[in-house]
Amino acid sequence: MDVSGGSGQPRSGNEEPAEHPAGPTAPTTGPTDHTGPEPREPSAPRAAGPDPDNPGDATDRPALPHPAQPTKDTPGTHADADAEAPARDSQGAGISEATGSTDSGSPADATSDGAEPGTTTGHPGATDSATPEDAPGPGAGTTSDPHPQHRSPAHSGIAKGEPPQPRPKEPGGGILMGRPFGVPVYVAPSWFLVAALITWVFGGQLDRVLPELGAARYLVSLFFAVAFYASVLVHELAHTVAAIRFRLPVRRIQLQFFGGVSEIEKEAETPGREFILAFVGPLLSLVLAGLFYLAMKPVDPGTVTGVLLAGLMISNLIVAIFNLLPGLPLDGGRMLRAVVWKITGKPMSGTIAAAWVGRALAVAVLIGLPLLNQAGALGGDSTDTTGMDTVTDALLAAILAAIIWTGAGNSLRMARLREHLPELRARTLTRRAVPVQTDTPLSEALRRANAAGARALVVVDAHGNPLSLVRESAIVGVPEHRRPWVPVSGLAHDLTDGMRVSAELAGEELLDVLRATPATEYLVVEETGEIYGVLSAADVERAFVKAMARPAS
Repeated sequence: MDVSGGSGQPRSGNEEPAEHPAGPTAPTTGPTDHTGPEPREPSAPRAAGPDPDNPGDATDRPALPHPAQPTKDTPGTHADADAEAPARDSQGAGISEATGSTDSGSPADATSDGAEPGTTTGHPGATDSATPEDAPGPGAGTTSDPHPQHRSPAHSGIAKGEPPQPRPKEPGGGILMGRPFGVPVYVAPSWFLVAALITWVFGGQLDRVLPELGAARYLVSLFFAVAFYASVLVHELAHTVAAIRFRLPVRRIQLQFFGGVSEIEKEAETPGREFILAFVGPLLSLVLAGLFYLAMKPVDPGTVTGVLLAGLMISNLIVAIFNLLPGLPLDGGRMLRAVVWKITGKPMSGTIAAAWVGRALAVAVLIGLPLLNQAGALGGDSTDTTGMDTVTDALLAAILAAIIWTGAGNSLRMARLREHLPELRARTLTRRAVPVQTDTPLSEALRRANAAGARALVVVDAHGNPLSLVRESAIVGVPEHRRPWVPVSGLAHDLTDGMRVSAELAGEELLDVLRATPATEYLVVEETGEIYGVLSAADVERAFVKAMARPAS
């Protein structure tokens, strides 16, 4: 649970962190903003974790608001609290803080270095977060156990020693066409646009070669568009089969504007496998071009069949040659990356080299493609070139160049992310939590969390089994004078199996689990099933952004 400095109002995950005292506000005995007696439970358990009285377990904890605190910032803190909290950046408090276990390293390992520009994959940037250093491991006790170091078993649907396995969800991305080798194949809506474009362009060429077809030429052209993308699918299936052979998960295959893409979720472990994984696609396209060439030898070139076979042969040859160009995100760029990786021993060096070659290639396509086409080097007649043809060539070159340039940049960002993803650990990002029963007033729950140095609330039953998590955003909407009369159960959302995550998760595995069950908070449990704390999606996002911003090693 995070608060802005001394204001008594917790902040939502999308607000800017504000400066506030370095140590926790000393808890008082109860709320003072109402006249009636405050309902409270007989005991106030402390969150599990290292003993704050032990100098070796110094804890950087944000103070939770007491209901009676004034709404204006209070600059002062108690001397003992200041002595307990280590020095930190003034922006390190609030929602951006992430406490972790002292036995697993500093929580800032994954998130403290570098600037924080926004990501390019839908994660909003946050330029103001920082994580505290040397924070103890979060945890939660029970309301019925007098021993403060005891942790409650996280029952209600999670097996001890085994994190829940999220149910796989469909990745989506268009119309599902099938599942070859168990991998879903989608046709993106943009494919229909390019299919119409191919039908129109190829239909015009058929009108010059086979004028007797009349309007039927567009049906033949549509068949060519479908057959061409079937060849592209074979190209992508080659990548997929190689990935499966190397035991790399493939999320989906998507046919879209300007080709297809196989979404392989992990990198190859060696440069040799990376080279093979990239090369099999163009190799299959070359094989298809050869097969179509052999098939058209006995066929009259002046027939529909002959024209279709010739078109498919040429198109697959173009696909193979284009993908062999040595720049990311093309297959040739991945092959170049593998070669540099092999020479230097550093995959990031290979990515940087192939990405910059890809950007140079994008500039070459932007300038060179229209010039080559106008000169007739690509098979056209330069004497028949019109102004509209020139504009079309320039537009096509600009689109291709933009795709290559953007893909090269994305490859750099993804490589940087994958390099730092292992530093994202659920254990170090988890917030300390205290358990409260369903009828506990919000003011009392906040007092207990403040006293324990915790930043999250877990609603438990009489036996200490977790039932729900109190939503941080919901607390913001409760006026301070109402908190003594609002039970925490009214601000909580029930736990599902997907909201229970193992404290041992890290990197891509952690992100996969969170993506499978989107939520704002997650209950983090030990392998034994005991409650470890609460993981905020906002904290993970900030750490994710920091991982993207850190320089490559």
